[in-house]
Amino acid sequence: MKAFRLLLLFFTPVMAFAQASFKIDYERFVLENGLNVVFHVDRSDPVVSVNLTAHVGSSREREGRTGFAHLFEHLLFLESENLGKGGLDKLSAKVGGSGANGSTSRDRTNYLQTVPNDALEKMLWAEADKLGWFINTVTDPVLAKEKQVVKNEKRQGVDNWPYGHTQYVIDKALYPANHPYHWQVIGSLDDLDNAELQDVKDFFNRWYVPNNVTLVVAGDFDTEQAKQWVHKYFDEIKRGTDIPALEKRPGQVKQTLSFYHEDNFARLPELTYAWPTVEEYHSDAYALQVLTEYLTLGKRAPFYRVLVEKRKLTAEVEADNYTAEIAGQLQLSVRAFAGKDLDEVAGAIQEAFALFEQEGIAEKDLNRIKAGQERRFYSSLSSVLGKGATLAHYNIFAGDPGFLEKDIQKMLAVSREDVMQVYEKYIKGKPYVATSFVPKGQIKLALDGAIKADVVEEPIIEGAEVDFDTSIAATYEPTPSIFDRSVEPPYGGRPALKIPTIWERQLGNGLKIYGIENNEVPLVQFNIRLDGGQLLEERPGVANMVAQMLLQGTKQRTAEELEEAIEQLGAQITVRAAKEYITFTVTTLARNYDAMLRLLEEILLEPRWDATEFALQQDAVISKIRQQEASPEAIAENKFREMLYGKNNIYAQNVLGTEETVRRLALDDLRTFYTKALSPANATLHIVGALDKGTVWQSVERLNAYWKGEKISWPSIAKPDVPQQAIIYFYDVPDAKQSILKIGYSALPATDKSFYPATVANYVLGGGGFASRLTQELRERKGYTYGIRSAFQGSKDQGTFEVSSGVRANITMEAIQLIYNIMEDYPKGFNTQDLETTKGFLIKSQARAFETAGEKLGLLENISAYNWPYDYVKQREAIVHNSTVSGIQALAKEYLNPNKMVWLVVGDAKTQLPRLQKLGFAKVERLN
Repeated sequence: MKAFRLLLLFFTPVMAFAQASFKIDYERFVLENGLNVVFHVDRSDPVVSVNLTAHVGSSREREGRTGFAHLFEHLLFLESENLGKGGLDKLSAKVGGSGANGSTSRDRTNYLQTVPNDALEKMLWAEADKLGWFINTVTDPVLAKEKQVVKNEKRQGVDNWPYGHTQYVIDKALYPANHPYHWQVIGSLDDLDNAELQDVKDFFNRWYVPNNVTLVVAGDFDTEQAKQWVHKYFDEIKRGTDIPALEKRPGQVKQTLSFYHEDNFARLPELTYAWPTVEEYHSDAYALQVLTEYLTLGKRAPFYRVLVEKRKLTAEVEADNYTAEIAGQLQLSVRAFAGKDLDEVAGAIQEAFALFEQEGIAEKDLNRIKAGQERRFYSSLSSVLGKGATLAHYNIFAGDPGFLEKDIQKMLAVSREDVMQVYEKYIKGKPYVATSFVPKGQIKLALDGAIKADVVEEPIIEGAEVDFDTSIAATYEPTPSIFDRSVEPPYGGRPALKIPTIWERQLGNGLKIYGIENNEVPLVQFNIRLDGGQLLEERPGVANMVAQMLLQGTKQRTAEELEEAIEQLGAQITVRAAKEYITFTVTTLARNYDAMLRLLEEILLEPRWDATEFALQQDAVISKIRQQEASPEAIAENKFREMLYGKNNIYAQNVLGTEETVRRLALDDLRTFYTKALSPANATLHIVGALDKGTVWQSVERLNAYWKGEKISWPSIAKPDVPQQAIIYFYDVPDAKQSILKIGYSALPATDKSFYPATVANYVLGGGGFASRLTQELRERKGYTYGIRSAFQGSKDQGTFEVSSGVRANITMEAIQLIYNIMEDYPKGFNTQDLETTKGFLIKSQARAFETAGEKLGLLENISAYNWPYDYVKQREAIVHNSTVSGIQALAKEYLNPNKMVWLVVGDAKTQLPRLQKLGFAKVERLN
């Protein structure tokens, strides 16, 4: 096994798990200043991940100054003394990195990315600059701008999102006011507004010190050379004040508390319960996780049997045991069907608990849950980025990078008695926090006795945000160093692009097979993709309903028995209908591949078409449709397709169908579609994993023998006309805190010879993340948005170009004007530096193009779908090499013309629509 020292005793689904173990080789050392350094070597790809994790999250903040840890996650990407403005983001683009990224939790903040291994020294130089040569570059204008970016992130993920305030209400009640988990990681808008520059500097100087940081390097690199670089760049950074550990401190709920909130974006009532539990790695945490999975996941789950099958209150129940450094909480959530009273849901919850108490958990259920946990465990380690993040987390919170072995042992050692014991200890009869989030005007659906939750709703006020000028350079005394850190380190030797060895075969029944052997983890991922999908529909929504029903049992097994068989193998399977395909996707432990393929044969060839399950799936799909009606982003996606293609074009129609069309479907409609659409002559199997081609070939002989069908054709869909003038369409979502923007037109299919050159031309406009004009202007200079991107997306016959973003509501007009100006200027403004940036990223990033199994599957899918050669990536590399400034300017002029696009806005009409009339577009049309 490449990169792993495997000590795992493989088990069959019915064996005990306690002997299982798994290790990743690593080397750990500590610098004199306290910096923890962990190395892991993985030679499978010419890439390396660098992970810098600070042991500081929102738990180290104080009331009134919340959100600082998350704010720092943003600030540390912007500038440092030696990298200059744009800092790590510009460097990442230049070296072909995955994009500098980060995340903040209650207890840690991490900065991580994957780069070609020739850029390792550059990354270590840059990461050291964050710790020792950063804080002087933070100025009042920089802080003011980044506050706006963070506030936009909060609006996007919380304020403008259905049920987005649920966690805020729960955590305020679950933890006392002086508890570190009382507030949200993202903080409050008021606290962000009140943050001052000295607060920021004090926070950095206290927590961003070497003795509070772990650095992990994982991938293909020379450890001795890397050790020299670590000493060179990090040794002189001064140690900080010793930081005491936080004491374990569980949440406190002395009596059950119940709150309600009228949610502006909800269309369905949702009931959530939360109980205080234990911290991460506590011995009870493992059994609590098994408990949540058993109670709610799958058709054998007590909550599914009571709330879904018997009481028909919901399509699913969700639960999880969230653990952190000093406390944990178990949460149970039911999003009920429209109009359902949450008191009825609460009664059903008690009935489901009673059923669990009566039956307990069977050994076979315990084993199937563990098998799934094992699969997910390996999946998290399938990339060097995942391995690096895991090693850092274990080092900080378990005190041992090698805790992985103990972690999986504890996970797989949970007994039935453990599960029942934690239920009795933490859940049964214990007080909890309940939240009833109901649609506006439907308070009667909330739990009886619930009190109004204290949720702060931000008003939309034009001109409410402060102005700032981030172009003002910081003035400071440079931080000294023993060498000149302004000199960027050189590249190492250029890594060679490794295209995986691909094999293919076509069976007698027409099924095509493409495969790659990949032994990095003991998993196999494969899919069967069938051409057609929604394009073959005569009844809207039938393709999706067929996809849903194919997992609801076979002729030999009920839905519950089928699910049980899959989960006992530790496998996961999904069936998904899209515009042009229906795809079966499977991830399984390699040792169980053959058994999983036999089950897939049953699913594919012997569907059950159970009437009871069909009714349940109809309710579930209709519930999803109603939820989409509540989400501004889903509304924008659906309406944008209508604007591009016209309402009656099948490419404009929701693959789910409509509530009316789904309700009208009958099982005979599904059988008819299934017979027509699922033919091996239109199917391709793509497989990646720890299997050789001989084993795969032998395994598919039964499919060749029993799966028959003729080649299917579908009607050609005319490509819609490109708009000849820019028109704004506005869809009203009253009181929306953000405006969702979708801008674009029906563009090139992926098979068009200009598709990839146009993609290259778009890189600096909006395809290059922080290297792009749109991000630099709307996020980094103006603070209008949390994120904006543009992209060409194509299939065999159709394609689109799209700019998408969520901007704060009160600058909707200004954001549209700025996007228009950027796009209009782009063809003539593209220059030699832009070309260098484009070539640097698109060529160098190929070193990490096929690292994960998912990326390898994507390679196979592109080859089979578009008949591209195995080395099409090298051909694309040549296209980038040969690109010129004038060539990209011509492509941009032809394919990125803002005057020939649809401009869709989903937002608050009463405050924003009148302002858009001032923009001078050909037309501004309200859609609802």
